[in-house]
Amino acid sequence: MRKRTNAMTGTATQLRRMAMGVAVCLATPFILVSCGGGGGGGSSSEPNFNVEPLGTQSLSIPEVNDIVARAVQASISRGVQSTIAVTDRVGNVLAVYRMTNSSPSVIITSGLSGANGRGLDGFTPVPSELAAIAKAITGAYLSSTGNAFSTRTASQIVQEFFQPGETGQPSGPLYGVQFSQLPCSDLNVWLSQNATIGPKRSPLGLSADPGGFPIYQEGRVVGGIGVIASTDAGTQGVYGLDRDILTNEVDLEEEIAFAALPEAFRAPAQIRANRITANGQTFQFSNTTPAVAGVAALAGNGNFVAVTGYKTAAGVIAGTSYGTSQSGYVATTAPAFNGLNTFTLITNPADNTSVRFPPTAGANLTQAEVQNILVEGMKIANRARAQIRNPLGSPAEVTVSVVDLDGDILGLVRSSDAPIFGTDVSVQKARSALSFSSAEALTDFTAIDAGNHAAFANAMDTFFTGQASSLNGSKAFSARAIGNVHRPYFPDGEVGTPTGPLSSPISQWSPFNVGFQLNIVTNKVLGTLTATTRAANQFSPPAALTCVDDVNIPAGRQGRFANGMQIFPGGFPIYKGDTLVGAIGVSGDGVDQDDMIGYLGVINGATAVGSTMRPFPSTLLTANELSNSGEFLKYVQCPQTPFNNSSEQNVCPAP
Repeated sequence: MRKRTNAMTGTATQLRRMAMGVAVCLATPFILVSCGGGGGGGSSSEPNFNVEPLGTQSLSIPEVNDIVARAVQASISRGVQSTIAVTDRVGNVLAVYRMTNSSPSVIITSGLSGANGRGLDGFTPVPSELAAIAKAITGAYLSSTGNAFSTRTASQIVQEFFQPGETGQPSGPLYGVQFSQLPCSDLNVWLSQNATIGPKRSPLGLSADPGGFPIYQEGRVVGGIGVIASTDAGTQGVYGLDRDILTNEVDLEEEIAFAALPEAFRAPAQIRANRITANGQTFQFSNTTPAVAGVAALAGNGNFVAVTGYKTAAGVIAGTSYGTSQSGYVATTAPAFNGLNTFTLITNPADNTSVRFPPTAGANLTQAEVQNILVEGMKIANRARAQIRNPLGSPAEVTVSVVDLDGDILGLVRSSDAPIFGTDVSVQKARSALSFSSAEALTDFTAIDAGNHAAFANAMDTFFTGQASSLNGSKAFSARAIGNVHRPYFPDGEVGTPTGPLSSPISQWSPFNVGFQLNIVTNKVLGTLTATTRAANQFSPPAALTCVDDVNIPAGRQGRFANGMQIFPGGFPIYKGDTLVGAIGVSGDGVDQDDMIGYLGVINGATAVGSTMRPFPSTLLTANELSNSGEFLKYVQCPQTPFNNSSEQNVCPAP
């Protein structure tokens, strides 16, 4: 099993309840330059950091070899055998190295006995290579030029309390994000020998197990590293999380992954998670900063391996440069987005014009309406003050997506440096708001593997005692409102109160067994862990490999569930009058910012084209009018004084 030691116990903690200020000016949309000064907790001795333009940084084959060799040496010096994965920023697997006698598999476990054997908790065997890849992708996908998050950071933000262990606090700000980037997602790109474009899928979604870090060059994210370690092949690895952040625990996998990165490849100190605040508290990045490891001989200590569905052949390949056509993310050329610093996705690395999700008309939305929702959403993002990005006062960088009634993506656009994870999550949020607000919600939810999910759906439908059915299209649900009823306590974090109807009860709950969100995709996630299913090698998976068992759902609605669901803020249904016509999802630099950008994007987009679109119905109820025991759901929450260079407040009109 994985070996860990406690360097400090009791009240020791890395949490610092203070913000950090670093004075940096935006010179152009792509280049940050120092503007001197400083403030807050920023040290005057810290170097100013300059970030080169996008499209110039990537990991070369010698650099990947060097990182792996250092991870091997760090493992040898700690007496363990490791499986090591390196990816680029958009999820291409550049190398997977398995040390001799390393454990071939891991067990997924939270350590919570009541959850064992439920959901993904207790599932085994999972190939160690897949767990290492998930860790590496997590480090790369959660990070940007303005924030560097590790898998330890992810552990902190997906648990039932924030901070973990602080009873009576709301859940983590990205509660549920671990079930994004799923291997069954129709948004994520599957491996193809000729495709370097992303975003690539992750075998286990986003990882909350310490031992995964982003890799940087010149201030830009270029990839991620993930490590799974064991004492020998006879002891199974553990894929878990940190349940007690008050112990300054030293995790061997985290030590190895960090030691593998030369200083030039480590995240700039100014943007690491421990310098980023949320609700007045900072995140964690790492419990250790070991010296850079020496370089071990790769021959004789193990082998590079191929991983079916993720890496075609053994050996090392070079990474792609984010922002170039090879990465699949390129600057938007459509005139409507001029001056907004936006990126789009393409389908062909040889053709920058092969836009994957250009603004397109839907069944009840015109092309102009979709385009202007995206344009106005990006205008709001460019004015908004980011929550999880340094330097303080940076604009929010997000992904904005619009979906049709069938869940098909009508348009997707993103800020140039938005975290990659938001690409998939924005679509999840839109589809979740759409499906919960539809007249077919209860029918569809019970149809998805009815024996396991009907109880959740029916509990949701009866939770609001004495009120009309909540899942028949008569109420509008935002992603925030869905999250309100998908927590182990209702209201969120208040111990001793009822379990939210979509959540596993607290006695059975864990981040690997959250309830409805996971249950509807469990079979497909577990199915993609088998070699047979992973052998599929196409650009995007067919309907049979999307994220639900959809045989009982009419073809016109299967797309609503094609990449799973999401249960934190940033998604709204779109109405014309009381007619549901689509949905919007936003994901990026702060959940309240996501709400505001999506909400105002629809309102301002409607104004721009003279449309009746709104992110709420005209006369139907919205979820904030539903209550249980006097506690109401919340539909939208926008930041106070949200804009840079403006004192404007209360910017989101009530639905």
